[in-house]
Amino acid sequence: MGRNTRKRRSPLAVRAIAASAALAVAGGGLVWANFYASAGESKSKPNATLAAAQVATIACPDVGQKLTSVPRRARAGVAKELALLDRQITEAYKRLAETRQAQSRDANFVNNAILGPLKSKRSATIDRIGINIRRVGGQVPQGMAQLAACQSKTDQAQTNAGGGQNQGGQQGGQNQGGQNQGGQQGGQNQGGQQGGQNQGGQQGGQQGNNGQNQGQGGNGPVAGDFININQVQPNGGPKGVNGNGLAANGNGGSRGSFTTNCGTNKNELRNSDNVIVAPGVSNGAQHQHDYVGNQSNNAFASDQQLANAATSCQNQGDKSSYFWPVIRIQDGTQDIDQGKPGGGQDKNVGKIVEPNQVQLKFVGNKRGPVVAMPQALRIITGDAKAFVNGLGNANTNWSCTGFENRVVTDKYPICPQGSSVVRTSFFQSCWDGKNIDSANHRTHVSFVKGDGSCANGFKAIPQLQVRLVYNVPAPQIQNGQVKNAYAVDSFPENLHKPITDHNDFINFFNQNTMNKMVNCINNGQNCK
Repeated sequence: MGRNTRKRRSPLAVRAIAASAALAVAGGGLVWANFYASAGESKSKPNATLAAAQVATIACPDVGQKLTSVPRRARAGVAKELALLDRQITEAYKRLAETRQAQSRDANFVNNAILGPLKSKRSATIDRIGINIRRVGGQVPQGMAQLAACQSKTDQAQTNAGGGQNQGGQQGGQNQGGQNQGGQQGGQNQGGQQGGQNQGGQQGGQQGNNGQNQGQGGNGPVAGDFININQVQPNGGPKGVNGNGLAANGNGGSRGSFTTNCGTNKNELRNSDNVIVAPGVSNGAQHQHDYVGNQSNNAFASDQQLANAATSCQNQGDKSSYFWPVIRIQDGTQDIDQGKPGGGQDKNVGKIVEPNQVQLKFVGNKRGPVVAMPQALRIITGDAKAFVNGLGNANTNWSCTGFENRVVTDKYPICPQGSSVVRTSFFQSCWDGKNIDSANHRTHVSFVKGDGSCANGFKAIPQLQVRLVYNVPAPQIQNGQVKNAYAVDSFPENLHKPITDHNDFINFFNQNTMNKMVNCINNGQNCK
């Protein structure tokens, strides 16, 4: 990047920015967007007032999670409208980031030029969702019209802007219901906010000051998103968030396992679709996924196409699809999706890193036997919007090899030399016994209870446990700035936070192989 020649704003202008950003709002289940102060505004050491002005958010209710009952014939149309809502938020987010000067001149700019038009677009889209549902005889939840309004919200985590080692911030935000994910940003990286002036996110933030890499296109991660694994106390290993993602197996019940080897995606099968949540929508995820197993997974794949597809699994009886957001290193280089949907266009920048290990294991239930999963069963674990939605569906476990009894959920670990980054996901292992999916992709499955039981009469099914290992250079944090950061891809407004990690599975084991899995697990055998 060239030398920044912009003049510093006056204290009055800074206060104007703060005024435009400080339209705080209460309420859960929100979607945020953020913008950063310019490099000229951030060179001095920030005080609390300036820090609060540097990052603002747009908070929108998450419509998709409110739709717990949508007739099957309406789901495709509803999914397309939900994906449009995501794009509308992204457009508003980008406009917020690109209009800092206008905001400094007019304290009402955000309301009049961004939030008002966004509400109008969302109202029309929510109306179409209702039409889709009513057209096939379904009932629209009450209060849907009220979900159109979005509000500006200051990210209070900026008040903790420091060296990025705010220990109080490790767990801060866990009990905040999504209102203040301060713990996930404790100690913001001011350098990352300075990096680059290209607001499109393709180049911004790549070089920062003096050529140092400062994060994901001016869009995170920041120093406060990282912690040295040696500073994490032993806590027993993966447990997920709020009881999400507990291990289902134990010393009793069905103690066997079934392991499938589907490779590490050496053929680089990736796209930014999500056939579960956005079928028929290109770039429905707005971030790239790695795929192993099924080789035909894209937004337009039918169940029949998936069932007949090739597979990367050694066991050809497993044509299941396993996919998760990619990890990128922000080392100043770009990948092939620079400037494209799901990549630079959606503020996902840097070099994609293939996992060097992928372990896919199915285990039993500590209380009793498991039953077979139905073909085409879909399970999403974790929440790609957890940073803004709150932690209700979050399920993240980050650690390092050699330290896997120390797990963090809202930080990326900095691993010592010779140790690798580990992502672990334990899936829902209770099934309603009837449905392969649900309207919000959540209610047909649930997490096992601590004692191994399933609530609401659900049946125990094999629990998928995914362990991903990455050789990435350890990020370096100096003076509150992060160099060579790594992060998962995310929706732009979710700032590439570690809490947004998630994992997806669609079951396409053939019946013989599924029966073998169930028998192995229930008989206490360890099979492949």
